[in-house]
Amino acid sequence: MTSSSKLPFAAAMLKWPALASVAVLGLSGCSVANSDAAAPSSNTVRVVLGQEPPTLEACESNLTSTGVVVRSNVTEPLIERNPKTGELEPKLATEWKATSPTEWTLKLREGVKFQDGTPFNAEAAAFTINRAVNSKLGCNVEGYVFGDADLKVKAVDATTLTVSTPAPDPILPLRLSFLEVVPTSTSTTEKVREPIGTGPYKIEQWDAGQKITLSTWDGYWGAKPAYAKAEYQWRSESSVRAAMITSGEADIAMGLSPDDNIGDLGVDYPNNETVALRLDGNVAPLNDIRVRQAINYAIDKEGIVNSLYQGKHKVAAQLVPEGIVGHNSALKAWPFDLVKAKSLVAEAKADGVDTSKQISLVVRSAQFPKITELGQVLQEQLSQAGLNVKLKMLETSQHLTYQVRPFAKDEGAVALMTQHGNQAGDAAFTVDQYMLSTGAQSYFGTPEFDAMIKKADAASGSERKKDFEEIFAYQNDKIVQFANISHQTGIIGKAKSVNYTPNSSSGDELRVSEMTPAS
Repeated sequence: MTSSSKLPFAAAMLKWPALASVAVLGLSGCSVANSDAAAPSSNTVRVVLGQEPPTLEACESNLTSTGVVVRSNVTEPLIERNPKTGELEPKLATEWKATSPTEWTLKLREGVKFQDGTPFNAEAAAFTINRAVNSKLGCNVEGYVFGDADLKVKAVDATTLTVSTPAPDPILPLRLSFLEVVPTSTSTTEKVREPIGTGPYKIEQWDAGQKITLSTWDGYWGAKPAYAKAEYQWRSESSVRAAMITSGEADIAMGLSPDDNIGDLGVDYPNNETVALRLDGNVAPLNDIRVRQAINYAIDKEGIVNSLYQGKHKVAAQLVPEGIVGHNSALKAWPFDLVKAKSLVAEAKADGVDTSKQISLVVRSAQFPKITELGQVLQEQLSQAGLNVKLKMLETSQHLTYQVRPFAKDEGAVALMTQHGNQAGDAAFTVDQYMLSTGAQSYFGTPEFDAMIKKADAASGSERKKDFEEIFAYQNDKIVQFANISHQTGIIGKAKSVNYTPNSSSGDELRVSEMTPAS
């Protein structure tokens, strides 16, 4: 791949005058003044999010907007992954081991109760797995973590659980770390909005559209957290969230942008998130690989990173960043080459592909900073390659109909902007859902590619790493379902009154118990 005549990124930006003014928006027209935040209290930590969670359902907790509130606060997993070391640590399970090639045995913590007073035991653990993985409830965690495979679970006694897989699965304990445990009284016919868990906090009140309040639970089995309450509000503009920190209206602000003027109250952290376009290869014109290649050439990734994100993000060549098992360090990002992009579109058109058919660029509002501006720039850049692109900005529940199976019907060609975070540290959690033909968030694949993925899933050690590296290379060369854009760097706002060090999981799992008032 060689780079040739480039349309400067600034030229694309000039098509959207609003972009130039984003950094200088006055706060007088924003919603800071409308905040109903209570007066500061040393007993309450106030968190402002980019959007209201669509639900706090435990089996949807791998969704960022849900997990940031519920995971390890209200509910807890059997096994917990330490985001700093990558090691698995005991939580509701105290130990686990493989007792056959397809069976794992877990010993469970004694003396734990749910927030409704019922005991946590092997029956509850088995119920949680069956509900989230083996049922028809359609939990997001099923497709994201477990795919099509059902698990066989057995409560041997109150503190012993066995979990069997159809085929050997060397990372089953890691997969189980994504399941937040709920009591057997939880509905199995519908998802619940407010779960009961074993965590240090319980849901005190959810004022729809306003705020969510968590309060400590006196029956918690572990150490009592420093804050008695956690209060969550949400504001869609990152500049407003930043201003809530500087004005003393909030203690923690999530998802800030480099130009939000947060100063020394902003903390950078590696958040494991990658931004990419997922391309529907089943519908014209995206069913022609040349058009998908053209999209990759048409995106000025360096310009986007430097102009929208002040160089804090990193241009991406694949869907996982460094540090994930299977990341292929030899891969190079597609160069920005508008001439090549136009040539590929013209070549496809000459062969009968209807390149004038509309492509819907589907983007989720407030998913991350500058996402609206990024969507506008991408629309402009793909249009300059000769494609007919319509930008669709959607709220979370609408976006989910495009994001996960069953996908929205009769929508024509779709390029969906996705922000994928691999919190688990293993490429299987990316590849199985995004690249298998039947993956929960995959549009298409091939039998050959599926076989490569299945082989990698069953491997371990250096062979596993090598197999996944080959998968990312094959994706870029033969499949091209993705146009990778950037690996993100997260920024949170943190008041000086709070001690908290963000880590790679903070954007998905904000553990309030790790926060303490500054002395």
